[in-house]
Amino acid sequence: MPEFGYSFKEYDPLIHVRASRREVDVSPKAATEVCAFIKGKKLPEAKRLLEEVIAKKRVVPFRKYKRDLGHKSGLEKFYAGRYPVKAAKEVLAALENLEANAEYKGFDTENVVIVHAAAHRGRKIKSYIPRAFGRATPSFNTLTHIEVVGRVA
Repeated sequence: MPEFGYSFKEYDPLIHVRASRREVDVSPKAATEVCAFIKGKKLPEAKRLLEEVIAKKRVVPFRKYKRDLGHKSGLEKFYAGRYPVKAAKEVLAALENLEANAEYKGFDTENVVIVHAAAHRGRKIKSYIPRAFGRATPSFNTLTHIEVVGRVA
């Protein structure tokens, strides 16, 4: 088993709580945008926002990966967005794990603020698609690491 670390370096166990999901099968780009969407929000508000994204009632603004994206109404301060349902489900699972870790540490989960949320590319799964005349086309599936760190306000 590999040992995974966190990209958040200022971790203090007395005030911080963290959780991660490793090698989940979601788009790294969508997961990055969802993590940027919830960063800086309180834990209950972030969970509510992600549930609205899963129900396709709220649009996630795509700020970094916005090329050739359609415009969505209902966005504030930005024009391009999507409904990344699969990525939102995985980030929501990481937030629920973060909430359980905060309860275990004795923190008040209503006052936990997300100070770090990041998605990193994981390993690639190689496969090949058979083509005509004995050839093959490579097909790669990139897995994603999601990590969330909260701080008691």
